[in-house]
Amino acid sequence: MNAIAGGDKPRSTDDLLKIVIHSLEEDKAIDIVPIDLEGKTSIADFMVVASGGSARQVGAIADHLMERIKLAGFGSCRIEGRDQGDWVVIDAGDIVVHVFRPEVRDFYNLEKLWSVVIPADAGADRAVDGRAAI
Repeated sequence: MNAIAGGDKPRSTDDLLKIVIHSLEEDKAIDIVPIDLEGKTSIADFMVVASGGSARQVGAIADHLMERIKLAGFGSCRIEGRDQGDWVVIDAGDIVVHVFRPEVRDFYNLEKLWSVVIPADAGADRAVDGRAAI
């Protein structure tokens, strides 16, 4: 945890991403996938998706991540889903982190959803059934 323990305060999204990935690795998160959201949405610069082996581990991963982000000087995060432990979302500002139990992650498949590139005008000239509108 050099980035956290050192006296330097991280200032960039890249620094925050390094802290997020390092924290997830420290807590033995499974299948950590960072997704660059640049040009896809204005909600965040990156999304990171990871899994924990149980609801208890998902909660612990989320708690530790929030603590490490705060200690690194990025302030407090918002969190949703902590009590259930199936899917926890941590909003760290420029980065949104999703920590799932594996079967919940498989069901929602966020990686596939956010990796699909859809042209901005794709829906404008399509009918409901998928055929081009006349």
